[in-house]
Amino acid sequence: MSIPPSGQPTYRILSLDGGGIRGVFPAAFLAKLQENLEHPIASYFDLIVGTSTGGIIAIGLGVGLSAADILRLYEEQGPAIFDQQHGPVKTWMRQRGRSMLHLFGSKYSSDNLRTALEGVLGNRKLGESLTRLVIPAWHPMLERVYLYKTAHHPRLETDYKQLAIDAAMATAAAPTFLKPHLTNEAVELVDGGVWANNPIGVAAVEAVGMLGWPADRLKILSVGTTSDVRAQPKWKGKLPMATSVTRLFMAGQSHSALGAAKIITGDGHDHKAIWRIDQVAPEGRYTLDNAARIAEMKDRAVAEAREQLPELRRNFFQEPTLPFAPFHSLKSQSQD
Repeated sequence: MSIPPSGQPTYRILSLDGGGIRGVFPAAFLAKLQENLEHPIASYFDLIVGTSTGGIIAIGLGVGLSAADILRLYEEQGPAIFDQQHGPVKTWMRQRGRSMLHLFGSKYSSDNLRTALEGVLGNRKLGESLTRLVIPAWHPMLERVYLYKTAHHPRLETDYKQLAIDAAMATAAAPTFLKPHLTNEAVELVDGGVWANNPIGVAAVEAVGMLGWPADRLKILSVGTTSDVRAQPKWKGKLPMATSVTRLFMAGQSHSALGAAKIITGDGHDHKAIWRIDQVAPEGRYTLDNAARIAEMKDRAVAEAREQLPELRRNFFQEPTLPFAPFHSLKSQSQD
């Protein structure tokens, strides 16, 4: 929360899309911004919401990692997470084999992702976050939304005790790419991108509905993971549409969420409330699992951050928010 000259408090929110290895783009974008800020970038936001790869970034920022730390995770561990660390020829051959495997099961093992996340998150719990977090996942057995949240409301009594790595693994368990994540409490969850790959709608609803913040005093920085525009196939049967249907659903969800957030906040009517950062890339240039493009995505993000910094500084980075005081804490739990 910050107090503008009008005396009315405003609330700043960071929303981070899903997108697999394309999380390099938001991680590098935030890391470049951070180079020009006096305080950790998470300290400028009252709420951070992230799905899938965006959820990993959100959790990392919440528990005190810098954006540069998270970027290094992608750069150093990304190839291993997607089994692309073997050199050009061997990697190409293994990827062809994995493409066949993808027809019948999960394309990758979750073990490498878990190892990478354990290296940065360790045994931290969600309740150690220094800012409010919302991390979307999906419960496939119940076909029900599953949201990990910090204890930023009195009724949020459980999630803050959960391991941060469980929330990160759950939100990133992309169907067909990774197997569902079985949490420490034996709950099976999959990627929040199933229903909220762009979580800006979740962010706006949480701010107004759960936290009671006035809708006209919200400022949301929404960062995507690049997108492309692809012509639909001429034939509309299952086989021709198979490669397009996932992108169609994700694009539709993103536009719907952005539209809902604009209506909730009043953005575009009498004031600006949403700053959407994303780039359109050549068709197929960046996929969820192509680690060969990491340096290129970083290049794009650094250039974008340089251009956006003056505007974002005026609206988000003048001063840190008030410290987050959760309603339930791990400290009080240990005393009980």
